[in-house]
Amino acid sequence: MGLQSMTGFGRAATDHDGAAIAWELKSVNGKGLEARLRLPPGLERLEQPVRQVIQKRFSRGNVQAGLTLSRAGLSAPPVVNEAFLKDVAGLARRLQEQFGVAAATADGLLALRGVLETPDAAEDEEARAALDAAILSALDEALAALEAARREEGAALGRVLLGHLDAIEALTLRAEADPSREPAAIRARLAEQVALLLDAAQPLDEARLHMEAAFLATRADIREEIDRLKTHVASGRALLAAGGPVGRKLDFLSQEFNRESNTLCSKSNAAAVTAIGLELKAVVDQFREQVQNLE
Repeated sequence: MGLQSMTGFGRAATDHDGAAIAWELKSVNGKGLEARLRLPPGLERLEQPVRQVIQKRFSRGNVQAGLTLSRAGLSAPPVVNEAFLKDVAGLARRLQEQFGVAAATADGLLALRGVLETPDAAEDEEARAALDAAILSALDEALAALEAARREEGAALGRVLLGHLDAIEALTLRAEADPSREPAAIRARLAEQVALLLDAAQPLDEARLHMEAAFLATRADIREEIDRLKTHVASGRALLAAGGPVGRKLDFLSQEFNRESNTLCSKSNAAAVTAIGLELKAVVDQFREQVQNLE
């Protein structure tokens, strides 16, 4: 199962019994899955089936789905619901008399939902079911196109993220191999600092110097951070190889990368390791930014 980006576009169009059906789908980033539908009047019955189809195909992203349906040459005159029109006209007169509101106009009353009934209402059940099936079939085609677009971008994101993991690993190995981490180097730096404070003629307490060097070496040891960074790199590569909706897991992993790089910087007792830690933080930020686009 490949990776998917949360951004993409899909379109599908078909004809059914003289009706032109067209779906346009757009997907953008989101914490969860949200479907926003735009259906023509009279097709509200399809809202739940459409949502269910989208939920089966995707797990994250804000999906906007718009349906257009045109029946050129087949439209029949609208039917006026006279009983409903009489009721709303009476209500309008009472509001005018009691509260002095503006008088209702004919076009205003006719524009109210339910006053004019569309010819679709007169469709028999068999024709309606056939139309719904054609609309959902076109939706499935549009969803396939959207998924293909998301997978194509997801593959590109995967390559970028693997590059970031390679950079994180390389920086980790540089920090691990830095000469400043050796106890002898720490001892030499400490001796140099102590020599500046003490009279040059006064002999240094070698035992005390050795103890202080060992203490500083323990405090500055970044072995655990390096080991965890290596483990996180391996986990990231495994998640990218597995594919599927791994965006949340990789986002959590990016937080772990950030924590370890911060600790590495705070423990560092050498400018070289600090520089590596800062560079590491920059790569981790780039990694996390790209992860936000994955499903």
